[in-house]
Amino acid sequence: MGILGWIILGLLAGAAAKILLPGRDPGGLIGTTIIGVAGAFVGGWISARWLDHPINKSFYDGPTWLAAIGGAFVLLVIYRLLFGNSRSRTR
Repeated sequence: MGILGWIILGLLAGAAAKILLPGRDPGGLIGTTIIGVAGAFVGGWISARWLDHPINKSFYDGPTWLAAIGGAFVLLVIYRLLFGNSRSRTR
C-alpha cells in the first residue's frame, strides 16, 4: 500500500477514532485529521514491529485497519491529555 493509501486509511481511522471518543478537540477537524493519519502510521508500525503482523499490501486488510484505528485512538487520547478537552473549559 502506497503513501496515498496510508493517508486515506489514516483519514478513515481518524474518523473512526473520533466516533469512539466523541467530543470537541482543541485542534478541530484539521488536528483530528492529522492525528488520524499519524495514528495509522504509528499503528501500522507497531503492528509490524511488535505484533508480528507484517504490513499487508492490500488496502482491505482487517488487522491493518484495527491497528490504524487503535493508533489513531491512542494518539487522540494523548492529544486530549496534553492539550485539554475544550468542553471542560468555561467561557
